[in-house]
Amino acid sequence: MWEALAAWPVAEALRRSAILYPLVNAAHILGIGLLLGTIAALDLRLLGAFRAVPLALVGPMLARLAAAGLGVAAVTGLLLFSTRPAAYAENPAFLAKLALVGLGLGNVALLRAGRGWRAALAGAAPSPGVRAAAALSLAAWVGAVVAGRWIGFLQ
Repeated sequence: MWEALAAWPVAEALRRSAILYPLVNAAHILGIGLLLGTIAALDLRLLGAFRAVPLALVGPMLARLAAAGLGVAAVTGLLLFSTRPAAYAENPAFLAKLALVGLGLGNVALLRAGRGWRAALAGAAPSPGVRAAAALSLAAWVGAVVAGRWIGFLQ
């Protein structure tokens, strides 16, 4: 099932190169850093930290930066996955990481679809539902990073 992806010329180049794989891995880490850094700042603001900073001012910018970090992490993650897809697909830490990323993405989709997010951006105090979503977001994304680091220890 995974043979075609593993045979992809880009995956083969990543496996053969002493430089390409580490560069893609570094880009993956940078994407994760951008994602987690901006998500943490936004979630902490929603949870009541940095009250002097208007959410309407920083919220949209942090959300766009998080999306950019997610894009970089997703593309580079797919490239890294392509080097050993069968091994990763069987790794419990990798599967946990995917589940936590899915939880984080589902959480943000529900948050952004609700009225609480728009009200908070308009200046209202974040509702209990928005604060709960921020707490869940922090837990999911930090958990995804921990699971991601754990992958190498279960191979």
